[in-house]
Amino acid sequence: MSTVLIADHHPVVHEGIRCILRNNPALEVVGSVYSGMELYGFLSENQPDVLVIEIDLPEINGINALRTIKTDYSKVKILVCTGHPEEVYALSAIKAGAAGYISKLAKPEDLEKAIYQVARGGIYLNKKITEKLNAGMSPGRNLIAKFKKLSTRESEVLNLIASGKRNKDIAEALSINEKTVSTYKTRLLKKLQVDNIADLITRSRLLQISTT
Repeated sequence: MSTVLIADHHPVVHEGIRCILRNNPALEVVGSVYSGMELYGFLSENQPDVLVIEIDLPEINGINALRTIKTDYSKVKILVCTGHPEEVYALSAIKAGAAGYISKLAKPEDLEKAIYQVARGGIYLNKKITEKLNAGMSPGRNLIAKFKKLSTRESEVLNLIASGKRNKDIAEALSINEKTVSTYKTRLLKKLQVDNIADLITRSRLLQISTT
Protein backbone atom coordinates (compact mmCIF):
# COMPACT_ATOMS: atom_id res chain seq x y z
CA MET A 1 0.00 0.00 0.00
CA SER A 2 1.24 3.49 -0.89
CA THR A 3 0.81 6.35 1.56
CA VAL A 4 -0.56 9.75 0.53
CA LEU A 5 -0.18 13.20 2.11
CA ILE A 6 -2.57 15.98 1.05
CA ALA A 7 -1.28 19.56 1.11
CA ASP A 8 -3.98 22.10 0.29
CA HIS A 9 -5.47 25.13 2.04
CA HIS A 10 -9.08 24.18 1.21
CA PRO A 11 -10.71 21.67 3.60
CA VAL A 12 -13.14 20.57 0.89
CA VAL A 13 -10.18 19.37 -1.22
CA HIS A 14 -8.91 17.23 1.64
CA GLU A 15 -12.34 15.68 2.14
CA GLY A 16 -12.80 15.16 -1.58
CA ILE A 17 -9.50 13.31 -2.05
CA ARG A 18 -10.10 11.19 1.05
CA CYS A 19 -13.51 10.26 -0.32
CA ILE A 20 -12.09 9.39 -3.74
CA LEU A 21 -9.42 7.11 -2.24
CA ARG A 22 -11.54 5.64 0.53
CA ASN A 23 -12.23 2.38 -1.29
CA ASN A 24 -8.83 2.01 -2.96
CA PRO A 25 -6.83 -0.67 -1.09
CA ALA A 26 -3.59 0.42 -2.79
CA LEU A 27 -3.65 4.00 -1.49
CA GLU A 28 -3.95 5.31 2.06
CA VAL A 29 -4.20 8.97 3.11
CA VAL A 30 -1.91 9.36 6.13
CA GLY A 31 -2.04 13.10 6.65
CA SER A 32 -3.48 16.49 5.77
CA VAL A 33 -1.62 19.81 5.95
CA TYR A 34 -2.86 23.30 5.16
CA SER A 35 0.30 25.43 4.95
CA GLY A 36 3.97 25.26 4.06
CA MET A 37 4.95 25.24 7.72
CA GLU A 38 2.70 22.27 8.42
CA LEU A 39 3.98 20.52 5.30
CA TYR A 40 7.67 20.79 6.18
CA GLY A 41 6.87 19.85 9.77
CA PHE A 42 5.16 16.67 8.60
CA LEU A 43 7.90 15.76 6.11
CA SER A 44 10.62 16.22 8.73
CA GLU A 45 9.06 13.36 10.71
CA ASN A 46 7.34 11.20 8.06
CA GLN A 47 7.82 10.84 4.32
CA PRO A 48 4.75 9.62 2.42
CA ASP A 49 5.04 7.79 -0.87
CA VAL A 50 2.99 10.48 -2.63
CA LEU A 51 2.49 14.17 -1.85
CA VAL A 52 -0.61 15.67 -3.49
CA ILE A 53 0.05 19.42 -3.37
CA GLU A 54 -1.53 22.72 -4.41
CA ILE A 55 1.23 25.04 -5.62
CA ASP A 56 -0.67 27.98 -4.11
CA LEU A 57 -0.29 26.49 -0.63
CA PRO A 58 0.39 29.32 1.87
CA GLU A 59 3.98 29.74 3.08
CA ILE A 60 5.64 28.03 0.11
CA ASN A 61 7.11 29.56 -3.04
CA GLY A 62 5.08 27.77 -5.70
CA ILE A 63 6.97 25.79 -8.35
CA ASN A 64 10.30 26.49 -6.65
CA ALA A 65 9.07 24.66 -3.54
CA LEU A 66 8.93 21.46 -5.58
CA ARG A 67 12.69 21.62 -6.10
CA THR A 68 13.25 22.08 -2.37
CA ILE A 69 11.02 19.15 -1.47
CA LYS A 70 12.69 16.84 -4.02
CA THR A 71 16.14 17.87 -2.80
CA ASP A 72 15.36 17.34 0.88
CA TYR A 73 13.00 14.36 0.51
CA SER A 74 13.99 12.64 -2.72
CA LYS A 75 11.87 9.53 -2.14
CA VAL A 76 8.61 11.50 -1.96
CA LYS A 77 6.77 11.50 -5.30
CA ILE A 78 4.93 14.76 -5.96
CA LEU A 79 1.60 15.17 -7.74
CA VAL A 80 0.54 18.78 -8.27
CA CYS A 81 -3.25 19.16 -8.04
CA THR A 82 -4.16 22.77 -8.76
CA GLY A 83 -6.52 25.16 -10.44
CA HIS A 84 -3.75 26.66 -12.55
CA PRO A 85 -3.91 25.76 -16.27
CA GLU A 86 -1.91 22.68 -17.20
CA GLU A 87 -0.70 24.09 -20.52
CA VAL A 88 1.04 26.91 -18.62
CA TYR A 89 2.50 25.20 -15.56
CA ALA A 90 2.59 21.42 -16.08
CA LEU A 91 5.98 21.08 -17.77
CA SER A 92 7.57 23.56 -15.38
CA ALA A 93 6.29 21.46 -12.49
CA ILE A 94 7.71 18.27 -14.00
CA LYS A 95 11.05 19.96 -14.62
CA ALA A 96 11.09 21.17 -11.00
CA GLY A 97 10.66 17.64 -9.68
CA ALA A 98 6.97 16.78 -9.76
CA ALA A 99 5.95 13.36 -11.03
CA GLY A 100 2.55 14.53 -12.19
CA TYR A 101 0.23 17.47 -12.73
CA ILE A 102 -3.56 17.39 -12.71
CA SER A 103 -6.23 20.06 -12.74
CA LYS A 104 -8.79 20.38 -9.96
CA LEU A 105 -11.34 20.34 -12.78
CA ALA A 106 -10.42 16.71 -13.55
CA LYS A 107 -12.86 13.88 -12.97
CA PRO A 108 -12.51 12.03 -9.64
CA GLU A 109 -11.53 8.82 -11.42
CA ASP A 110 -8.75 10.67 -13.26
CA LEU A 111 -7.38 12.06 -10.00
CA GLU A 112 -7.37 8.57 -8.50
CA LYS A 113 -5.58 7.25 -11.59
CA ALA A 114 -3.02 10.05 -11.37
CA ILE A 115 -2.23 9.36 -7.71
CA TYR A 116 -1.92 5.62 -8.35
CA GLN A 117 0.29 6.13 -11.42
CA VAL A 118 2.62 8.46 -9.53
CA ALA A 119 2.72 6.05 -6.58
CA ARG A 120 3.89 3.30 -8.97
CA GLY A 121 6.78 5.47 -10.12
CA GLY A 122 5.21 6.80 -13.30
CA ILE A 123 4.65 10.30 -14.64
CA TYR A 124 1.14 11.68 -15.04
CA LEU A 125 0.04 14.43 -17.43
CA ASN A 126 -3.27 14.70 -19.20
CA LYS A 127 -3.63 13.12 -22.63
CA LYS A 128 -3.70 16.45 -24.47
CA ILE A 129 -0.33 17.58 -23.11
CA THR A 130 1.26 14.15 -23.61
CA GLU A 131 0.11 14.09 -27.24
CA LYS A 132 1.43 17.63 -27.72
CA LEU A 133 4.83 16.57 -26.39
CA ASN A 134 5.05 13.59 -28.70
CA ALA A 135 3.65 15.50 -31.71
CA GLY A 136 6.48 17.99 -31.37
CA MET A 137 9.04 15.27 -32.02
CA SER A 138 9.89 14.31 -35.61
CA PRO A 139 10.18 10.55 -36.25
CA GLY A 140 13.97 10.64 -35.97
CA ARG A 141 13.80 12.46 -32.64
CA ASN A 142 10.96 10.49 -31.06
CA LEU A 143 11.45 10.10 -27.30
CA ILE A 144 10.47 6.44 -27.26
CA ALA A 145 12.84 5.63 -30.12
CA LYS A 146 15.70 7.24 -28.21
CA PHE A 147 14.80 5.39 -25.03
CA LYS A 148 14.82 2.04 -26.82
CA LYS A 149 18.38 2.67 -28.00
CA LEU A 150 19.67 2.83 -24.42
CA SER A 151 21.31 -0.22 -22.90
CA THR A 152 19.85 -1.79 -19.76
CA ARG A 153 22.60 -0.26 -17.63
CA GLU A 154 22.14 3.17 -19.25
CA SER A 155 18.43 2.99 -18.45
CA GLU A 156 19.21 2.09 -14.84
CA VAL A 157 21.59 5.03 -14.49
CA LEU A 158 19.05 7.36 -16.11
CA ASN A 159 16.29 6.30 -13.72
CA LEU A 160 18.56 6.85 -10.71
CA ILE A 161 19.58 10.28 -12.00
CA ALA A 162 15.91 11.20 -12.45
CA SER A 163 15.16 10.17 -8.87
CA GLY A 164 17.75 12.66 -7.61
CA LYS A 165 20.59 10.25 -6.79
CA ARG A 166 24.17 11.52 -6.66
CA ASN A 167 27.06 9.80 -8.45
CA LYS A 168 28.12 8.13 -5.21
CA ASP A 169 24.62 6.78 -4.59
CA ILE A 170 24.31 5.51 -8.16
CA ALA A 171 27.69 3.81 -7.93
CA GLU A 172 26.69 2.04 -4.72
CA ALA A 173 23.27 1.04 -6.06
CA LEU A 174 24.75 -0.51 -9.22
CA SER A 175 28.03 -1.75 -7.70
CA ILE A 176 30.18 0.31 -10.05
CA ASN A 177 32.68 3.10 -9.41
CA GLU A 178 31.90 6.81 -9.63
CA LYS A 179 34.10 7.28 -12.70
CA THR A 180 31.97 4.73 -14.55
CA VAL A 181 28.83 6.62 -13.51
CA SER A 182 30.31 9.78 -15.06
CA THR A 183 31.01 7.85 -18.25
CA TYR A 184 27.39 6.71 -18.42
CA LYS A 185 26.20 10.28 -17.87
CA THR A 186 28.30 11.45 -20.81
CA ARG A 187 26.82 8.72 -23.00
CA LEU A 188 23.29 9.63 -21.95
CA LEU A 189 23.83 13.31 -22.70
CA LYS A 190 24.96 12.38 -26.19
CA LYS A 191 22.29 9.76 -26.91
CA LEU A 192 19.41 11.90 -25.65
CA GLN A 193 20.85 15.04 -27.26
CA VAL A 194 20.88 17.31 -24.22
CA ASP A 195 23.57 19.66 -22.93
CA ASN A 196 23.39 19.32 -19.15
CA ILE A 197 22.19 17.12 -16.30
CA ALA A 198 19.12 19.28 -15.55
CA ASP A 199 17.89 18.79 -19.12
CA LEU A 200 18.81 15.11 -18.92
CA ILE A 201 16.55 14.73 -15.86
CA THR A 202 13.72 16.51 -17.66
CA ARG A 203 14.16 14.32 -20.73
CA SER A 204 14.14 11.19 -18.59
CA ARG A 205 10.82 12.22 -17.04
CA LEU A 206 9.32 12.88 -20.45
CA LEU A 207 10.55 9.45 -21.53
CA GLN A 208 8.64 7.99 -18.58
CA ILE A 209 5.51 9.80 -19.77
CA SER A 210 5.80 8.06 -23.11
CA THR A 211 6.51 4.60 -21.71
CA THR A 212 4.17 4.47 -18.69
